[in-house]
Amino acid sequence: MHIEFRHLRTIKAIHELGGLARAADQLNITQSALSHQIKGLEDQTGVELFVRRSKPLKLSAAGLRLLRLANQILPQVEAAQAEFSALRSGKTGRMHIAIECHACFEWLFPVLEGFRKNWGDVDVDIRPGLAFDALPALQKEEVDLVVSSDPEDIPGITFLHLFDYKAVFVASAQHPLAEKSCIEAEDFLGQTLITYPVDKTRLDVFSQLLIPAGVEPAHVRQVELTAVILLLVASNRGISVLPDWVVREVKYNSDYVTRPLTETGVTRGLYAAIRSEDEDKPFVQELVRLAKSEARKLQV
Repeated sequence: MHIEFRHLRTIKAIHELGGLARAADQLNITQSALSHQIKGLEDQTGVELFVRRSKPLKLSAAGLRLLRLANQILPQVEAAQAEFSALRSGKTGRMHIAIECHACFEWLFPVLEGFRKNWGDVDVDIRPGLAFDALPALQKEEVDLVVSSDPEDIPGITFLHLFDYKAVFVASAQHPLAEKSCIEAEDFLGQTLITYPVDKTRLDVFSQLLIPAGVEPAHVRQVELTAVILLLVASNRGISVLPDWVVREVKYNSDYVTRPLTETGVTRGLYAAIRSEDEDKPFVQELVRLAKSEARKLQV
């Protein structure tokens, strides 16, 4: 037996409207075609679906069984169709974000707070991208956006530039390096460098300054939280290098000094990596717009 959605819609329409003519009008088919459809369905089931010569036309016991099936299935089909329509129009979807930098939480949460107000039907989640390979996960559709400072040439992946930032040296106002106007690679010799707990190749201070210069600090102390890094720096337990949006407040605090790395400074870009096929989705475009807007606020 082969029952189609159109059969269920037919049973439901005839039951609700009480006759073939009105049901045919609602279903936008001819009465003859509707009668032929019913005859074919009865031939398949081997039972009569309607009580003949009843006015209005009534369902038989077998017809009522199909009606119950229609009432169960058709609302689910309509809901799925509405969901697919919303997906096509970009009104709903999934935005699972992987972050490849600890400090990005400082500006991302205000972005997501603004995003949820207008895109409440988009399922948003955040995964620390440092715990797994974020870009391969993006390709496999395990996540939908990766915040990264290291754009790569990957087929099917687009890197959208969000903003540029500077990597800034921060130390206690009592530290000997506080007397310098800028910090060079050699200044890290003999120092305790406080960093986030990630591989050194993924830290700006190493990838952009220390590794090219062949310099290693005396000690590297890894700390999970930005607030704790700043607390240790203020206590003169070590020095650190953080994005400019993190130190925008402490540079006015007399406990700290902030200095550029080298005379020209070290500038990096932050990007949103997405699957190229998702670039035109309205909620993706809105999230990127909000991210850029929040970044401008942080850099004032």
